[in-house]
Amino acid sequence: MNATAADPVPHWVASWGAAQQIPEPANELAAENWRDGSLRQIVRLTLGGKQFRVRISNAYGTAPLMLEAASVALARGPGQAGVNAPTLRPLTFNGRTSVMIPAGAEYYSDSVAMELKPAADLAISLYFKDAPARQTGHPGARTTTFLAKGNRINDAQWDDAGKTTRWYALSDVEVLAPRKVGALVAIGDSITDGYGVPPDTNTRWTDVLAARLRNEKLALGVVNAGIGGGRMLRDGLGPNLAARFDRDVLARAGVTHALVLIGVNDMGGQHRNTPDTPADRQQLLADLKLAHRQLAERAHAHGICLIGATVTPYVGSDYYHPEPENEADRQELNQWIRTSGVFDAVADFDAALRDPARPDRLKPVYDSGDHLHPSLAGYRALAETVPLAALKKKCGDNK
Repeated sequence: MNATAADPVPHWVASWGAAQQIPEPANELAAENWRDGSLRQIVRLTLGGKQFRVRISNAYGTAPLMLEAASVALARGPGQAGVNAPTLRPLTFNGRTSVMIPAGAEYYSDSVAMELKPAADLAISLYFKDAPARQTGHPGARTTTFLAKGNRINDAQWDDAGKTTRWYALSDVEVLAPRKVGALVAIGDSITDGYGVPPDTNTRWTDVLAARLRNEKLALGVVNAGIGGGRMLRDGLGPNLAARFDRDVLARAGVTHALVLIGVNDMGGQHRNTPDTPADRQQLLADLKLAHRQLAERAHAHGICLIGATVTPYVGSDYYHPEPENEADRQELNQWIRTSGVFDAVADFDAALRDPARPDRLKPVYDSGDHLHPSLAGYRALAETVPLAALKKKCGDNK
């Protein structure tokens, strides 16, 4: 959907995005790939448009990030280094081909004029002379990023390119759209991030939801802000969700809805790493409820509807080894999510995935095999569970 003369005041809306974090050592990009190096990163958009812009991130950098040059083009497809040559465009910043992004900052590019369709695969090529002092990125890309030496941003084909399945320094792609078009941010842990999804298949539950929205002719961007290992209350492999909610939800352009799915790593981590006394568990539940309430208040202050998602089963997980007491805590939190009235709507992911014969476990067809993460069928079931009626209403209309 594009802005027209009948809609004279378009706005920027997030069409793709990723949560930023400090990559742990195993997921850092080797310094040699940054020095006189080009990165070609492929992202799948959820909204189309005639103009778009890209946000480059140095959110966790400790020194300025120097981007020497950049380009955009339509990719030939997921997992392919080549691009459609006639669509190559320079990416500029205030008309300049290079930009210095201060430590802790994120910068928008200038607007790029190019026709984009929903579900288009966009290739964003970045050229650096030096490695950043500290990297910012998203390890759970589950999408191939291509690596080449020298300034290759304007080359349509990258023969013999190196590969990784991480994103670096890339935060958003936004399109210019009518005022009535908004975006949903799904924020959570590895279940939202898409753990177990084969690279370059775009089969996370958020991808399936975006396809569902297109089929329903509902123009709504979908941004996946999941971080594997993420927790609500404490930092893990990335910053805690309460701390990153502003950057990952409130600061994104055109966001009208958010969906939060979090809690497995908070409850499971406490059980695995602490004495896990009854008093500890009650305090954790109280803290989780308060944090969810805080997110709702912050979302509503910005006119954003917040959908609460119930926590999916994980009994049988070899990672957390939950016991009946921890399962009771999950059930209590889920019942609160369903009935507290804190949320504008509820996505009952627990009910969608649980085994009717053993409700503390994932249904076998929805179990990836680790009894914690959904299978591809499970991810599809989550996408089907998101209430579309809630996405068609503005904040406050769902109550």
